[in-house]
Amino acid sequence: MINIFEVNETNKMIEQENLDVRTITMGISLLDCIDSDLDIMNEKIYNKITTKAKDLVATGDKIAAEFGIPVVNKRVSVTPIALIGGVACHTTEDFVSIAKTLDRAAKTIGVNFIGGYSALVCKGMTPAEELLIRSIPQALAVTERVCSSVNVGSTKTGINMDAVKLMGEIVLATAEASKEQDSLGCAKLVVFCNAPDDNPFMAGAFHGVTEADCIINVGVSGPGVVKTALESVRGADFQTLCEMIKRTAFKVTRVGQLVAQEASRRLNVPFGIVDLSLAPTPAIGDSVAEILEEIGLERVGAPGTTAALALLNDQVKKGGVMAAQAVGGLSGAFIPVSEDQGMIDSVNLGALTLEKLEAMTCVCSVGLDMIAIPGDTKASTIAGIIADESAIGMINQKTTAVRVIPVIGKGVGETVEFGGLLGYAPIMPVNQFSCDAFVERGGRIPAPIHSFKN
Repeated sequence: MINIFEVNETNKMIEQENLDVRTITMGISLLDCIDSDLDIMNEKIYNKITTKAKDLVATGDKIAAEFGIPVVNKRVSVTPIALIGGVACHTTEDFVSIAKTLDRAAKTIGVNFIGGYSALVCKGMTPAEELLIRSIPQALAVTERVCSSVNVGSTKTGINMDAVKLMGEIVLATAEASKEQDSLGCAKLVVFCNAPDDNPFMAGAFHGVTEADCIINVGVSGPGVVKTALESVRGADFQTLCEMIKRTAFKVTRVGQLVAQEASRRLNVPFGIVDLSLAPTPAIGDSVAEILEEIGLERVGAPGTTAALALLNDQVKKGGVMAAQAVGGLSGAFIPVSEDQGMIDSVNLGALTLEKLEAMTCVCSVGLDMIAIPGDTKASTIAGIIADESAIGMINQKTTAVRVIPVIGKGVGETVEFGGLLGYAPIMPVNQFSCDAFVERGGRIPAPIHSFKN
């Protein structure tokens, strides 16, 4: 039974500690929209999205009003478009037409982002998948709400280094195509290893082919809640600290489970998963970095940072998994630089470097996220960064990703403003030594020995 103390406690989390449901994401399969005629397929895609998700935004708003729980974003993810457009698309422009259709559908239903302009190429690329990848810079430049992702590796298959090399070039081309907006297109592009099929968070969300025709996934948040809880056990031992994180994660996740169940019931769409991730925002007091500092670091980036993040991530999962019917997606703690004021402060103070962030990705939920780098960074260097992150994911059997933004015309020491949830970021220095010969080898890095489990 829920008692009045728990009600008051949850109200305090919402009103004072930035607790919210970060997103309700409806996953929609477009497999039944495949057609050899591009115009007919675009019409099918638009009609299916606008039919299935027509009440998504209104339902999220009603749940937020009735329960007093902020539901920040309502979003849609679709089947990877490289699979859907393979029959009808013969040029990059053909794929861009689908991106425009997705954008138009997103505007019609009122969601802020639609994910799934994606390709899964961890073992190889079909001609259609390569076409979609090459269309990404144009697609993201001419749309507002479309998000793109490419999965270049997995523990089971290894790393497709041909795709890694290509994605280094595509990230740079995407930055150039949106340079008038400080290369904002790259904020909507993620390169994955071990991408999950049920991730509700953008920009990496897509609707996996193993999923049902339509599904509801929810992403919770609450860094501010965890930080406030830890203030009450300041100076206590690790066992006490861990217990407090678990208990808090349980409460946060229960809120997400409640919203997920209500959205599923009202929309008559099956419930999928709750993503347990602690997702920060630029708001003061809504920072993963501040949690790590409350654990005992002077600044994020100090010795002990990776251990503190590992502890936090593990306890969030242990507490959250007990509070939800099913968990999935990314689940843990995000460390995006531009979206976390504490991370930004640590970068500006010189405490946090790109190399330390890479070390932290070994134990966090995702990877190098929302990091602004100099606009003159070479494509091969970006490919090397992607390869490093993919290797961490492949070897550790976890999801890793790269969302870096080479800001054309800006260099180290300057700042770029993205606005809204995307925040702002200092331009971080990148190692200038070359990895050209490594990237140029091509082919595939084989899967690790522990991938063989048959």
